[in-house]
Formats: sequence, structure tokens, C-alpha cells
Amino acid sequence: MSSTMGGGAAQATGAAERLGMTPGMVIQELGWDNDTDDELRVAIEDAIDADMVDADYGNVVDAVLLWWREEDGDLVDGLVDSLTDLVGGGVIWLLTPKVGRPNSVDAADIAEAAPVAGLAQTTTAAVSKDWQATRLVTPKTPA
Repeated sequence: MSSTMGGGAAQATGAAERLGMTPGMVIQELGWDNDTDDELRVAIEDAIDADMVDADYGNVVDAVLLWWREEDGDLVDGLVDSLTDLVGGGVIWLLTPKVGRPNSVDAADIAEAAPVAGLAQTTTAAVSKDWQATRLVTPKTPA
């Protein structure tokens, strides 16, 4: 590792890879605020080789990065809103403050909100010092 790349940046790059971010993907970022992890955001944009798009994008996206805090309101509403531009088979990465951090979201709240929003929870991964990511997908419908 070069001396210019700090441990946080290396961790963020690994996190972008764990989130399955690859060049050419269109990633929509929702819920950005001054507390979001900038190293992770930069690593994701580096991984997709483009800027993330916002809620005004108006076209389909491959994945949604949804930053969510306890104080942000109704999680079901936030998840439903994040489905608006998501392509079929796309993924929502719900980023929430880790347990013990201010505004952390109880795992039970996520488990309860996901199916109400029509989503299935698959995995959870630590993606930075303060944030964890929960992978949510639309369940496969039987043929």
C-alpha cells in the first residue's frame, strides 16, 4: 500500500468491491448528508468509473445507495421511494450508522420494513468506521 492511501481509503475501496460496484453501473445515491462517509462515496465512484446520480436522474439505475438514519422518518417510505428508478433485479444498499453510533437503525426495524416495502434482506456488511450496509433485493417471483 502506498503512503498516500490511508487505511480508511483502502477500507472504502474494499467496501465498494464488496457492494458489487463495477465500471459502467449507474448508482443512484439518496439520503446524502454531511455525515455520510466521503471515502466510501469516492471509492464507489472510482469503482463505477462515474459519478453517482441523484433522485432527479429520471432514468433506470442498477443500484441505489440509500443513506438512512433513525431520525430520517419512516423507513418503509424511504425504501419504497428508493425503488422508483431501480431496474428489475437491481439492488438497494441501505447504509445505516453502526450500532452504538448516533441515529443507528435497529436491525429489527430493517427486518420489519423490508418486506412491507416489497424487499428481501440478504446480507449486511460493515463498509466504514461508522456505517454498515444492508443489501435489499426484490424477491424473485415464481415462474
